[in-house]
Amino acid sequence: MSENSTTPNTARTQDGAARAGGFSSGRFSVAPMLDWTDRHCRYFHRLLSRHAQLYTEMVTTGAILHGKGDYLAFSQQEHPLVLQLGGSDPVALARCAELAEQRGYDEINLNVGCPSDRVQNGMFGACLMAEPKRVADSVAAMKAAAAIPVTVKTRIGIDEQDSYEFLCTLVDGLVDVGVDALVVHARKAWLKGLSPKENREIPPLDYERVYQLKRDYPGLTIAVNGGIKTLDESKLHLAQLDGVMLGREAYQNPYLLAQVDAELFGDEQEVPSRHQVVRNLLPYIEQELSRGTYLGSITRHTLGIFQGLPGARAWRRHLSENAHKAGSGIEVVEAAMAKVPESVPETVLDYS
Repeated sequence: MSENSTTPNTARTQDGAARAGGFSSGRFSVAPMLDWTDRHCRYFHRLLSRHAQLYTEMVTTGAILHGKGDYLAFSQQEHPLVLQLGGSDPVALARCAELAEQRGYDEINLNVGCPSDRVQNGMFGACLMAEPKRVADSVAAMKAAAAIPVTVKTRIGIDEQDSYEFLCTLVDGLVDVGVDALVVHARKAWLKGLSPKENREIPPLDYERVYQLKRDYPGLTIAVNGGIKTLDESKLHLAQLDGVMLGREAYQNPYLLAQVDAELFGDEQEVPSRHQVVRNLLPYIEQELSRGTYLGSITRHTLGIFQGLPGARAWRRHLSENAHKAGSGIEVVEAAMAKVPESVPETVLDYS
């Protein structure tokens, strides 16, 4: 297939279509977070929830097409898994979508929400909200290149362009090309003057605007992101919308994910204790260490697993002080885990 083709390819495998259909639910997802949601983090999160949709960090088209590393690597255990792409060239995005489908990703998401200067200099992220036709053309090109769902993550506006009509112009174009879903961070982004961290906190949340979007586009699958900290809050949003996405809270307090399957998906399988989750991670750690992975690259994602329990601080301290040392292995993790008493009754924290 030509990289310049925008004609839908209908000769897709039944396996690919089945895979896409089986994993396209974004009822609950963990947000793509740069430097956080790498493959080690995602493997750990999958041990906590079978149903949560996981995202890669944003990967640029340039890295995939011209970089020296394998930027599409993941473990099969991570499914359902979404590749988030950063880019603005429809041809490059289409080629990356094709490669992502070949590698087995379940969905592709285009980043139209990141406000960082580095992303703006590459002409992608939130600044693309000002170019709705380019965004629509990019989605159309990706959908022509791959049979798996193609979705978009956006803000509600940028700078002074924050009217509801401005947002609808973007959405209209996406609906016209058949976007499969929209994830809306319910804050606008200031492209100048605020850091990425400040852009996650200072612009006020406007969930009602996202609800209005769903009322006006009832046939479009819409999920909300931004400021959500509990599963009870998630349920309130799900009464209005199709999905919720949690970011920092899911990362910093990961045991919240252990409640997702029962609370949001009706899966009543036994919830593993925090200690058991760590034990379940040990074979993966051993395997990765044998490949030359640095222990701290994995354990840094687990620091919050015992949050709220006696010994949690000692767990974090032992890992922080020892996982970086040469030759560190699972004995470091086991020693850290021993600092959190298992004799204390395992109680599920109240995430409501």
